[in-house]
Amino acid sequence: MLQELEQELESQTDKEKAALLQRFFKTGKGEYGEGDVFLGVIVPKQRQIAKKFKELEMSEIQELLNSKVHEKRLIALLILVEQFKKSGGKGKQKIFDFYLNNTKKINNWDLVDLSAPNIIGAFLLDKKRDVLYELARSENLWEKRISIISTAAFIRNKDFEETIKISEILLKDEQDLIHKAVGWMLREVGKKDEECLIKFLNRNYKIMPRTMLRYSIEKFPEEKRQKYLKGEI
Repeated sequence: MLQELEQELESQTDKEKAALLQRFFKTGKGEYGEGDVFLGVIVPKQRQIAKKFKELEMSEIQELLNSKVHEKRLIALLILVEQFKKSGGKGKQKIFDFYLNNTKKINNWDLVDLSAPNIIGAFLLDKKRDVLYELARSENLWEKRISIISTAAFIRNKDFEETIKISEILLKDEQDLIHKAVGWMLREVGKKDEECLIKFLNRNYKIMPRTMLRYSIEKFPEEKRQKYLKGEI
């Protein structure tokens, strides 16, 4: 089955699109996606392939995750999301553990964003969430991003505690991709409970990275946005 999947993926290769994606996902030397290889296959097509091959064995999913080809890793994660939805308690635990054992392979922002809330966040909805704090304090950029993006699952349920606490842990992080991720999740909190976001901002807006602040207040009325940006609150 894995061979069939790879053949189908290869048949969708678009060299021109691949070159664009190589630049967009910062795959050059010293950049965050260094060494990543793209085939140029669009995400909707990858989703179709993932659904077609959603019965893949865990060992085959591991092979895909071990690949340098970005699309293979994303398809592996999309298959895991599909399998997680259909699994019972033990199956979900197995996928959760497998995911955490492979965080070094989940090494670009789209890989994190399309999988972490639907596996890590979904699994922890009714469980202790200590692992998120471990990830938030990691030296690994992608583990830190997983920690905050996973909380999207909680935000949907109007549970903001972890988002706020992890945002505070990551407040002084130096990575722009973390600033954007935290700002995004804070904005999502604000959509559900603006007062909760305002409390966080009023404590922290003067020390927040500018990108994080801009993302978090994006939905505010312009006058209120400008007050935060100018430090006039």
